[in-house]
Amino acid sequence: MQSDNNSNLNHLLSNDELLEVGQKVFELESSALEYSGKLINQTFLDAVKVLYSCKGKTIITGLGKSGIAGKKIAATLSSTGMPSLFLHAGEAGHGDLGVVSAGDVVIALSYSGETHEVVEMIPRFKLLGVPVIALTGNVHSGLGEAADVVVDVSVKKYPWPYGLLPTASNAVTVAMGDAFAIALLMARGVREEDFASLHPGGLLGRKMLVKVRNLMHSGEELPMVPLKASLREVLVEITAKRLGVACVVDNGVKFVGIITDGDVRRLLETNPNPLDLTADSIMTSDPKTTTENTLSATALHEMEALKITSLPVVSNEGNLTGLVHIHDILKLEINR
Repeated sequence: MQSDNNSNLNHLLSNDELLEVGQKVFELESSALEYSGKLINQTFLDAVKVLYSCKGKTIITGLGKSGIAGKKIAATLSSTGMPSLFLHAGEAGHGDLGVVSAGDVVIALSYSGETHEVVEMIPRFKLLGVPVIALTGNVHSGLGEAADVVVDVSVKKYPWPYGLLPTASNAVTVAMGDAFAIALLMARGVREEDFASLHPGGLLGRKMLVKVRNLMHSGEELPMVPLKASLREVLVEITAKRLGVACVVDNGVKFVGIITDGDVRRLLETNPNPLDLTADSIMTSDPKTTTENTLSATALHEMEALKITSLPVVSNEGNLTGLVHIHDILKLEINR
């Protein structure tokens, strides 16, 4: 059965030609995005200012593939804390316009700018005093002329395939929605914690909300030795706590260095009298540390960048309060 499918698939194009088609589509859409990105100008700023001033909901409306792009834009804006919903242009004239009220903002999508179901809603929005932002490939269209702000999302036309590239315009429209969302997120000063509070049940919530203090080893679990501890004592502590390191402290609390099991193995291989050494002579001074309030995702990034497995957790006063191990963070699966 598989061979039959392959023979049918290859009836017109070889495998190499099919691969070339896939690569060509990516090249053309990338080119379209680059071209349209250069069109961002004052109208983008005007649209962001209108959205920023919105006291109600952001309504995104469109039809067909533009409507699908509109659903994605609505979902993205909502995820940043801006109440947004998609209004199907075909259903709007049959009662769904009731979701629009004064204080809202409308983003109307139509690449041609002449989609009848979209254009005919504009007077209704005007009666409510609702500003309309148009995303269109034809700024001089009916939609373009009627909207309060017109953002150009036009794409170049290419002779391949068949002189049409309907997917590129959708890619550009979605990208413009993303640009709105990120610009607004930054303009409103949304913090990581604020963003994460909108995604508490999923991977993003775990990634953004879990902090080092929720994962670190402390108290009896914390591998810790004094400055003058012998290498034997260091080995016992590393083995007992099973985290692959021992933190070195002065006066019982002041963090001054770290010793890894790798450090110990290298000493045993190269030093003729390793058991005569003490912690302060073999430790790594001033290693990378973190704080209790650091996001676990940030700590993971630091450990991966430095190719280490543990980070001592230190207070503002320089006291050792804990140790976070990379395996503790990976259990959250936040590196996906």
